[in-house]
Amino acid sequence: MRLLYSLLWWIAMPLVLVRLWRRGRKEPGYRAHVAERLGCYPRLPDPAARFIWVHAVSVGETRAAEPLIDALKREYPRHSILLTCMTATGRATGAQLFGKHGARVVQSFLPYDTGWMCARFLRHFKPAACILMETEVWPSLIAQCRRHRVPVMLANARLSERSLRRGQRFATLLRPAAEAIDCVGAQSEADAKRLRAFGARHVEVTGSLKFDVQPPADVVERGLAWKRAIGARKVLLCASTREGEEQLILDALGKLGKTDWLTVIVPRHPQRFDEVAAMVQAHGLIMRRRSELEGDFQVDGVDVLLGDSMGEMFAYYAVCDAAFIGGSLLPLGGQNLIEAFALGKPVLIGPHTFNFDFVTKEAVAAGAAMRVEDARGLLLESGALFADAPAMNAMGAAAGAFASHHQGATVRTIALIAPLLFKGSI
Repeated sequence: MRLLYSLLWWIAMPLVLVRLWRRGRKEPGYRAHVAERLGCYPRLPDPAARFIWVHAVSVGETRAAEPLIDALKREYPRHSILLTCMTATGRATGAQLFGKHGARVVQSFLPYDTGWMCARFLRHFKPAACILMETEVWPSLIAQCRRHRVPVMLANARLSERSLRRGQRFATLLRPAAEAIDCVGAQSEADAKRLRAFGARHVEVTGSLKFDVQPPADVVERGLAWKRAIGARKVLLCASTREGEEQLILDALGKLGKTDWLTVIVPRHPQRFDEVAAMVQAHGLIMRRRSELEGDFQVDGVDVLLGDSMGEMFAYYAVCDAAFIGGSLLPLGGQNLIEAFALGKPVLIGPHTFNFDFVTKEAVAAGAAMRVEDARGLLLESGALFADAPAMNAMGAAAGAFASHHQGATVRTIALIAPLLFKGSI
């Protein structure tokens, strides 16, 4: 089955590369380092470097990997970290987070999942161990790791009921890959149960690394400076919104009429910034773009601020009084809500949160988050919260306490990784 899978990759490769090039029209990063995706790499600056390899597919996984990578650098000072991604935004996030570390963190794109390309990757970097973040189970990659005696861990792992059902349709291909993983650090007991049902062995609950991410002080201060410029006006942040959700929110804003608060919309994908800007203007709302406000954060009379910048998510959380987390108004599974908790912000979430089911349910039960049914409910609940300062402050305090209570996943994950590194003859 895996040979057929690899063959299909080779057949599809011309279409995959055409799609990559087309995507590069809006995101130039997709046209850079294309050879790496095909298993071809430039000479290493230090051929003797010994790598611990962390694979984080995109932005969210790369941010989640930050405390783990920092801990690995402290625990294994003689080793460098190889950080691989699949998306251009993930690589850009890695450069932003770890660029200051120089040779200690080397970045690359992961090759497409064919045996030949993955084997070339492993022969080039010779990693001591492979740490896959969250849900990255690639059949050919894991098979080649086993062949090259590279131990594999799935860290910060999560698996929804929906993903389990989908994966079981391809059990002949995916189950051997899951069984070949040496150990798994699951985010919750429910995730662990589903991962075991999927075939994973040696599964332990370590918690979510995202609770250990520390907001950068300079970025937080930037957001607080924005807040001082705005003054007493309340701010509703719509964070990491996905296609279709902005339309729902803007329609609801139009029906509600002029609001006392400022609505900040930060689309999940940067290639959609201009599209969302046009959408806001089409609704007749007064808009400013974050990119227009360098050194001057005056938004008096503005209805919507478009967050069209990268690397400032914590600044947007710092400036807001309440945060709605996108990907949840439509059946997309939701986005990361933990960053808002880290700054003690009340969180509103839509009905579709299967990607973060455990955390969402726990947060709602703790009084740190509130579920809304639709965009109209989002605005009405936000308005009610802004009008009730004690309730808003209590919810914010619950959010901060919830974040603190769930910290510690990095220490537990490092403890789980250590035997693998010795197994890989570190």
